[in-house]
Amino acid sequence: MNLKDKNQRREFLKASALVTGGMMLSPLSIPGAYAAGSDEIKIALIGCGGRGTGAAFQAFGTDQNIKLVAMADAFRDRLDDSYKALSSKIGTEKVIVPEDKKFVGFDGYKHAIAEADVVLLATPPGFRPIHFEEAIRQGKHVFMEKPVATDANGIRRVIKAAEQAKAQKLNVVVGLQRRYQDNYIETIKRIEDGAIGDIVGGHVYWNGGGVWTRARQPEQTEMEYQMRNWYYFNWLCGDHITEQHVHNIDIANWIKGGYPVKAEGTGGRMVRTGLDTGEIFDHHSVRFTYADGTVIDSECRHFPGAFNKVDESFVGTKGRAYMNAGNVGKLSDLKGNAIYDHDGKGNINPYQQEHNKLFAAIVKGEYMYEDATRSAMSTMTSILGRNATYSGKEISWDEAFNSDIDLMPDKFAWDALPKVLPDENGLYPHAIPGQTKVV
Repeated sequence: MNLKDKNQRREFLKASALVTGGMMLSPLSIPGAYAAGSDEIKIALIGCGGRGTGAAFQAFGTDQNIKLVAMADAFRDRLDDSYKALSSKIGTEKVIVPEDKKFVGFDGYKHAIAEADVVLLATPPGFRPIHFEEAIRQGKHVFMEKPVATDANGIRRVIKAAEQAKAQKLNVVVGLQRRYQDNYIETIKRIEDGAIGDIVGGHVYWNGGGVWTRARQPEQTEMEYQMRNWYYFNWLCGDHITEQHVHNIDIANWIKGGYPVKAEGTGGRMVRTGLDTGEIFDHHSVRFTYADGTVIDSECRHFPGAFNKVDESFVGTKGRAYMNAGNVGKLSDLKGNAIYDHDGKGNINPYQQEHNKLFAAIVKGEYMYEDATRSAMSTMTSILGRNATYSGKEISWDEAFNSDIDLMPDKFAWDALPKVLPDENGLYPHAIPGQTKVV
């Protein structure tokens, strides 16, 4: 690595530590629930599925005086199930959501956001840019799940809204929870300090057996079917390279202190080819090339019964690093001698820690967290990888980031049609490497 690259990396890491997910140099007065002296924080839940309900439980798991005052979901049954779970375990003195604060449908999020100081955004990720824009427009602090978009247009919208959040000193935490996990924080801090030299290669993985499917019901419109089965449609999910593997890709970007300049790879549908698995691939293998020439190999797949692997490893000029979500963080020299071994003791659940940090900052009146821009860039990295596997071509960062392809439907209504539709046999078109246009 030359002097220029080292200086650029140093400045990137300094900015990351102080702005994106880190502490500012001094506390700042910010908007919120405390201007009038109240210690009560009102939250709204947008997206009431399992992850949204979990996020609400984690908000209640902080030391703060949290009150859930509004909920929104496209589906009434999802909202009702979430409300029942939360109110039965937390209690109706804290889960205070009367019928007129339960908003159902595509526009309910606007009304729910208006009721709260902090919003939890956990719908399928295709809606994230729309909901994030509205939350910031209304001046709210935000926790939002990853990924933060499913196409480049959505990424650009999130980045623009993030700039507005900064201007308003609104805290934004994103559910890339490894950024709040002790073994990652401590291990990467040592890597940044030069423990294994300059990073010259690496591998990141999310290989598993796949997720749920939901059968089509006779009364469903196409819009409802796709939204009930959101994982299998790119406008909603972004494919599993974006929805899941973004976690590991984000670690590669963190380790490298930047983002790839290009990607090429392969992928397809081998075992997941039925009527209930939409348009997404079941495997992706990508080579991400960074500005200094470093290549990080990325692999994700959904093969039931195959070997599972979800972790990250890297090679430096003086040693190696190995990490995974199970509280592991190991550094060794090139001969295999241990440099650092995170023992996992005293770890706080990183999902809980995200909320602990966010709500503590709000209580203190401090602007400390701006995860949105960095998370948008890592989400964009995953989209770059998807573009490479779908097209079978080498795709540059600039080509992917500036793409004008918009995956979102032209209209949100139950009788409106998404852009990808099944053929007469009920099968959805999918990308064909070498033929499909992605930028």
